Amino acid sequence: MQKNLTVKTVVIVATMLVCLFGIIGIPRSGAELKNNIDKNIRLGLDLRGGSQLVLQVQVQDAIKGVAQQVVDSMQEERRKGNIDFTAVDRNDPTTIATADTIQVNVHGVNPNKLSQFRAFVTDHYPQWVLAPTNANDFKLNLKPSELVDIKRRAVEQSIETIKNRVDALGLAEAPVQQQGRADSEFEILVQLPGIDDPARVKDIIGQAAQLSVVEVKEGPFPSEQAALQQKGGVLPLNTELLNYPRGGEGGSWYLVSRSPVITGQDLRNARPSRDEVGKWEASFTLSQDGGKRFEAFTSTNIGNRLGVVLDRTLRSVATINAAISDSGRITGLGSEQEASDLALVMRSGSLPAGIQYLEERTVGPSLGADSIHQGYIAGIAGLAAVIIVMLVYYKFSGINAVLALMLNTIILIAALSYFHATLTLPGIAGIILTIGMAVDSNVLIFERIREELRSGKSIVSAVDAGFGKAWWTIVDTHVTTIVSCLFLFLFGTGPVKGFAVTLVIGLLANVFTAVFVSKTIFEFELSRKKQVTALSI
Repeated sequence: MQKNLTVKTVVIVATMLVCLFGIIGIPRSGAELKNNIDKNIRLGLDLRGGSQLVLQVQVQDAIKGVAQQVVDSMQEERRKGNIDFTAVDRNDPTTIATADTIQVNVHGVNPNKLSQFRAFVTDHYPQWVLAPTNANDFKLNLKPSELVDIKRRAVEQSIETIKNRVDALGLAEAPVQQQGRADSEFEILVQLPGIDDPARVKDIIGQAAQLSVVEVKEGPFPSEQAALQQKGGVLPLNTELLNYPRGGEGGSWYLVSRSPVITGQDLRNARPSRDEVGKWEASFTLSQDGGKRFEAFTSTNIGNRLGVVLDRTLRSVATINAAISDSGRITGLGSEQEASDLALVMRSGSLPAGIQYLEERTVGPSLGADSIHQGYIAGIAGLAAVIIVMLVYYKFSGINAVLALMLNTIILIAALSYFHATLTLPGIAGIILTIGMAVDSNVLIFERIREELRSGKSIVSAVDAGFGKAWWTIVDTHVTTIVSCLFLFLFGTGPVKGFAVTLVIGLLANVFTAVFVSKTIFEFELSRKKQVTALSI
């Protein structure tokens, strides 16, 4: 008995130490103690203040990107001689409302090879529906299910990319999620606790960061018009003109290949660095597969030029002097912050579509301070009332319940700290509700013990029977509440999810404290007496 009690005591003390470490760490001073608490207990926007952004993903950009891939692919197949037509293009939906009207137009299909053309399209572009517009022209429209899937993936990828960028700024507790309202399709909610001026964050979030390394064919040209005049108004197949915004007003223009040697998907890492003369640049390294392709291209194109393109703008142009295997760099950046921000967006991946800011709202810290103050008052008042009632009604055994209640609260806050969760006003409501559930569990146990004592059982037997018979009732009540919280988490928005998570953690902690800890305290008190004749309950 005594050995078993020692083991239980060690478990409780170890749990306490682990929880306290998660909340306060190992402070060496009062100031460090406060800093550790502020760092480990992350406050949400409603408590800490900060900024809230509502973005709308321009899903038509993602759909146009898919259509452009088909256009480029068909042009390449035409060049190889696999299909025979005169031209291919696509329309240009400019709004979300017109996104579903996307269409690829194929002109001048050879009448003698119509069957071959239809079979080729069916085999290579199964997501598209082919229909004739006249004898020699055809149109391709995306299937409705494919349109829905592209939009869904565009929003999901945008959320993931924005979250990566926000996390890289050191705002790991900032929620990034889709708006939960029915009328907020394709909208993303970004909350930035503690950020009063979100201008830099908006700039980083808004960059598409679509990176590619392309072959530079010709240039520089003083203007786009000059380049077109030199080419007779028609650019060579599979080329485009891109601006290089350096060297005078408007910069210069280069003719580059549309087919990239490598893209941002081949990126493994990116970081800010300095060049040989101390100017800031962004260096990047490639994946194994991307490095092999890059080396194969550069080794056969020594003396030619490469351009690094970011968001359809040339950021650097360089001559290939030797084979390059797995790295590159974007030079001529103005400052360390510009290099760091550029490396950050390159690491976090490219956005699949543009974004539009619909709402920007700043919440002052005074609102958060008022909320915290009122929350403290409510919590302390409720806790004090509970303690007084438990001590008056259950006498000395009430101390047992109070200790278990305090440990429950410590475990809950420590769990939020270890999980890097954010504490919001709904979360505080969850904590207060958890206190009520914890007290309810102790009341069930104590009343069971009283019933066993009235039936004539000894004190030790009554305590064992009270905990044993109350166990399944406690499990039933907690399981039903956890199931409700599961539905809140699955279908609720951010604040509702926060409430659900906090309540579930509190309920799990309550099972440990109300049953294991409380019974251990009873056993410890009973073991100190040679003969147990009375129990203060």
